[in-house]
Amino acid sequence: MMIEHGFRPDFSPRITAELDHIKGPSESTEGTIRDLTHLLWCSIDNDESRDLDQLTVAEALASGAAKVYVAIADVDALVDPSSAIDDHARFNTTSVYTPAAIFTMLPEKLSTDLTSLGFEVNRLAIVVEMEIGEDGSQVRSDVYRASVRNRAKLAYNSVAAWLDKKAQPPTAISNVAGLDENLQLQDRVARKLKSRRHTQGALSLETVQARPVFDDSHLMDLSFDAQNRARDIIEDFMIAANSAVVHFLASHGSPSIRRVVRTPKDWSHIVTLAAERGARLPAQPDSAALEHFLSNAQAADPIRFPDLSLSVIKLIGAGEYVAEPPGGASPGHFGLAVEDYTHSTAPNRRYPDLTTQRLIKAALEGKPSPYGGAALQVIARHCTEMSNEAKKVERQVMKSAAALLLKPKIGRMFESIVTGASDKGTWVRLLDFPAEGKLVRGFDGKTVGQRLRVKLVAADEERGYIDFEAVRNG
Repeated sequence: MMIEHGFRPDFSPRITAELDHIKGPSESTEGTIRDLTHLLWCSIDNDESRDLDQLTVAEALASGAAKVYVAIADVDALVDPSSAIDDHARFNTTSVYTPAAIFTMLPEKLSTDLTSLGFEVNRLAIVVEMEIGEDGSQVRSDVYRASVRNRAKLAYNSVAAWLDKKAQPPTAISNVAGLDENLQLQDRVARKLKSRRHTQGALSLETVQARPVFDDSHLMDLSFDAQNRARDIIEDFMIAANSAVVHFLASHGSPSIRRVVRTPKDWSHIVTLAAERGARLPAQPDSAALEHFLSNAQAADPIRFPDLSLSVIKLIGAGEYVAEPPGGASPGHFGLAVEDYTHSTAPNRRYPDLTTQRLIKAALEGKPSPYGGAALQVIARHCTEMSNEAKKVERQVMKSAAALLLKPKIGRMFESIVTGASDKGTWVRLLDFPAEGKLVRGFDGKTVGQRLRVKLVAADEERGYIDFEAVRNG
């Protein structure tokens, strides 16, 4: 699948030779690098993640505002732009995560060790410092280089359970004095950021995400990967940091790579989609009105909301990377309701972020941009293309994993919901397992949103096909 979609799945011998010459993490002692190792930095990521790109910490201010610090791994400190390592990263542009294997953009010696913000090691970072007002507004921001130290490696689900008062704090939190209070502050600030964004028209969207469950190296199950308060902390802080980076680069007269989602060309179809559900949207694109409709729809029918979300996402259109010259006007990000947005917070996993990091460092040093306008446009276009191909690989392999796990259950009954009904076929999504399949029998008269009891009749892991027949209406 990787090869079919244009990726290089393996690292070359030249890359191996370059890695042999990298003996340890970068230990620059430049006077411009601040020492922030004393702060209560922590990482929150998936349980199994080792390629840690960012750390966060917050500080309460007397005014009721708060400072938020986001530390981003300084990958550029070890990855030379002229190296074979960078050439591989620039070609693939992204790490690809599948249940079968993870194809890292950078060799694991870097991404999960020497350029990862690992537990209890000092690492160089780009720090985005932001003052967030009581109303969730970004009062001011700054970007600089610093040395940081991860005091606690945390996981989304256990942190969320603790924040929701459903579990005791994870041991990693209890072991660091004051970290519990700091995380609660981060949670409060994140909620203010989210509330302000949604007031301005950021969209509430929820799709069904699957996560593989392994016992050793054996795939045992696929679980639902739901949004939670810990994920919200990281999501809201990264959105704020990415906007702050854009403003920093603009203030220094630097070009940038923006992540944009354009105003929907298929707005009329979104209007029709809302009308079918008894809601009325204005004739012209309006993110605030769309968000009001989505919030109401989620509250009224949470089971069908992921499928409505997916329909809206498809009608809005995919995101893309664009090169922005100094002083240029960006199309903005319709889904996030922000005009100035980039990707800068995951340089171990995405090449646009590594490119942005180099632009930041050039601006900090008062040097010209390391990329000409034409070169930046080529990078942006290629990153868009490969990001789209990566999603195809991930989706296809996840379908194959679902088929593999369901195959022993042929003949079993499942509760489902109809997600698509057209001349091309009728599709259902299972409610208790993150998989979708085709209704090959009993599909006459079925409509989108209808609850059905279905029987699994076939599963083909090679092609990722899953077939059902209708048993009765739910």
